[in-house]
Amino acid sequence: MMESFIDYTLAYIKEQNPIHYKKALKNIKELKKDDFFERATTFLDKYDQLLENNGKTRKYAIDCYLKLLADYTHEGLIFRETGKYSSTSFDEVNKRVYANPEIMQYYMHGLLVSQFLWKHHYVLLKYYIENLAHYVTAKSYLEIGGGHGLYVNEALNAFSEDTTFDVVDISESSINMAKHFVNNEKVNFIHTDVFDFHPKNKYDFITMGEVLEHVEDPVKLLLKVKDLLKPSGTLFLTTPTNAPAIDHLYLFRNYPDILAVLQKAGFCIENEIKVYAEDVSEEMAEEFKITMMFGGFLIKKL
Repeated sequence: MMESFIDYTLAYIKEQNPIHYKKALKNIKELKKDDFFERATTFLDKYDQLLENNGKTRKYAIDCYLKLLADYTHEGLIFRETGKYSSTSFDEVNKRVYANPEIMQYYMHGLLVSQFLWKHHYVLLKYYIENLAHYVTAKSYLEIGGGHGLYVNEALNAFSEDTTFDVVDISESSINMAKHFVNNEKVNFIHTDVFDFHPKNKYDFITMGEVLEHVEDPVKLLLKVKDLLKPSGTLFLTTPTNAPAIDHLYLFRNYPDILAVLQKAGFCIENEIKVYAEDVSEEMAEEFKITMMFGGFLIKKL
């Protein structure tokens, strides 16, 4: 199942976008060096089932990915010309993207496919999975911006049976897709803006993957997250630098930019990873504004 899905994907991309095919093939060849196939098999089997349950095909999924890629390419051209992201307000993005089921459908399917085609997405997911073992005593889990549901799905596998799971997302389309992908009644999905979310109890563990860049004021969001976290709790956070996209607002230009925001909000880094989207030196990545994915396990400052 796994190899045939990847083979199909590569063959279709080769036909539709020969230039990107070379990069996708290179990424997969490099990822084969570790336990990529084992993880990919579990993922692709689950994703195949999601597609079938929703009357969709692999071709649909890859078409969504290629459309996502075209969006990224267009936004990248604007970014290189202006040095800024094209979107300027959350209200604009919310109306144009998050509240638009047609856009969110291809966007979320495209992102799911990218998890095992983009090296930096896969490496970050692997980092998250391998470090969850340090937090298995958590009894309450919250995910903010659950997206496609891949991270909460891994948390379900790692945490104990009596852990509670909540997922908050502003997009109804994202909530619906995550429900189908996770397919577990233990997860409570909540369709709301996180700033309107006021639970009775605070959380041991919070995941917030690639959300900071979607808001105008990341410090304000982090302060809200900090308030939702128990004093001894842990936040797993990811965010990119120089990553133009149709719904990205806040531009982190480098690692110090990310660090400054985390410190201002009162967080300390326990463990972290930095992964570039291209195989280049850190100096070259800085010079050419190559996307860098940051991932970290954070705690509140004492």
